[in-house]
Amino acid sequence: MKPSSKHTPARLLLPALLALAALPAQAALFGKSPERAAEQAVAENAPATTIWVDATWGFRNQGAANDLTRAHKAFAARGYRVVSVEPYIENGDLQGFFVTYQKP
Repeated sequence: MKPSSKHTPARLLLPALLALAALPAQAALFGKSPERAAEQAVAENAPATTIWVDATWGFRNQGAANDLTRAHKAFAARGYRVVSVEPYIENGDLQGFFVTYQKP
């Protein structure tokens, strides 16, 4: 019986390699505190930046609001303003927010 070409090792390896290649980019976005992200934006003289504010830790209604406030304060202190706050909902559950800041 001839093995199916759909299950060749190379075909199975490609998705795994793509996922590994994406991890550093995700870590850069998701692994920072708002203060650290704001400091990095200033150091890079970025005209705009987007961060992730996680809503899955702690109490969503109060914890997420506190985290958003903390992020807004960190960026405002460095001269940035909020451009957009986009909630990310998966399977009906709030996961967090993509928040974009811009220097006026």
